[in-house]
Amino acid sequence: MTLKLYFLRHGETTASQTGTYCGKLDVELTPQGLQMAEDFANAYQDFPWTGIFSSPLKRAYYTASPLAQSVGLDIQVREGLREIHYGLWEGKTPEEVNRDYRDDYVRWLADPGWNCPTGGEKGIDIARRTSEVLEEIENTYSTGNILVVSHKSTIRIMICSLLGIDIGRYRDRIGMSVAAVTIVEMAEHGPLIEVMGDRSHLREDLRKRHGT
Repeated sequence: MTLKLYFLRHGETTASQTGTYCGKLDVELTPQGLQMAEDFANAYQDFPWTGIFSSPLKRAYYTASPLAQSVGLDIQVREGLREIHYGLWEGKTPEEVNRDYRDDYVRWLADPGWNCPTGGEKGIDIARRTSEVLEEIENTYSTGNILVVSHKSTIRIMICSLLGIDIGRYRDRIGMSVAAVTIVEMAEHGPLIEVMGDRSHLREDLRKRHGT
């Protein structure tokens, strides 16, 4: 048996509904977001889970909670799994950012790996802090299924790091809807994507709520 990482984006929030930049803001899941967490737990509770890791933000932690309760595992909270810090863009829509921080926004869109939201984090900074969490997981667990519940940008950056994709292209190459799961096997010849952005565990009406 190999080590498999299940990267799960948190369920729906009001910010994911509107496209508002929400990095450090600790917003709650919507009622539909809580249902998404329950649906994931119901679909995956019979898997032999080895560990559950989560961002400390409520939207991630409460997405991880139903599965943790079902399988009797503690949630291991790691700061490195937080969402990107959007700095002065926090709580603003892309349209507002484009209006108020036009130059920084254009640079960030061109290369979010090496450019940051005004007062925020570069993608490469997120790659560094998440790499510490991934290294901890690999050093602690040689085999088994590990759930990692995090955020849209953070998960995309982790996947880019694992697959050797330029961090600056994470927004262009990888989509990540709310409550989507991506499965990466740590195979003999390196990380192997088994499943990408799957949402089949969600009930039909929730699959229509993709979020941004």
